[in-house]
Amino acid sequence: MISTELEYAEKRMRQKWYDLVMAEQKGTSMPVLERMYNAYMLAVEEYNRCSASAPSEPAEQPKQPSPTSTQRATPPAHPVHNGKRRRKAS
Repeated sequence: MISTELEYAEKRMRQKWYDLVMAEQKGTSMPVLERMYNAYMLAVEEYNRCSASAPSEPAEQPKQPSPTSTQRATPPAHPVHNGKRRRKAS
């Protein structure tokens, strides 16, 4: 793969992650978040394929986007907003 394809794959992967994080913060339904996560994982796999076939450049090889203060490292394993409120222990 050429470097422009690798750059495109990285950009696409980062955008999918950003879209997923923003959707989760807006309270998007779990089925939609799961589809978005699957799309992100496909983008990660594409990036990894491009990265593996690209000529190695020891100075710079980012693997996955690093989370920022507004992004979570991994998506939630369960719904964050499921409509039920928990009672405080008293």
